[in-house]
Amino acid sequence: MRHRNGGFKLGRNTAHRRALLRNLVTSVIVEDRVHTTVTKAKAVRPLVEKMITLGKKGDVASRRHALAFLMTDASVTRLFEVVAPRYTDRQGGYLRIVRAGFRKGDGGETAFIELLGAEKQLDAKKAKRDEIKAKKRADLEKQMEEAKKDEENGEQAA
Repeated sequence: MRHRNGGFKLGRNTAHRRALLRNLVTSVIVEDRVHTTVTKAKAVRPLVEKMITLGKKGDVASRRHALAFLMTDASVTRLFEVVAPRYTDRQGGYLRIVRAGFRKGDGGETAFIELLGAEKQLDAKKAKRDEIKAKKRADLEKQMEEAKKDEENGEQAA
């Protein structure tokens, strides 16, 4: 029986589970939104909220705690300079978990875990991606037209 043994095991041993959660927390702080399973999202939520609380404190000890847990120095600087100031007037509840359907391969339920208030940054990233895709599409169409013209010229010469 597992009475009173809380927490998510995630089918991993302790070291692997800790590494997985540290990586997810780092990714959420750096990217603002991460696509993962619902169970992992629920397991990572309290850890991200704790990191944001450390970022809101802003002292040296908090920065060292964050450095000990997060995987990159860039994520720590982003936490203290960009993410935590967003939530100065908020007393918790910094994340949103949005269910995103089921995976095709194993049927696992997936979700997005995202920071609240990051919609502007996410929209800017999406617009930039769409712009790059449109440019690539235009270049590809131009190449196809040139190839078609070359092919027509080759047929007329023959």
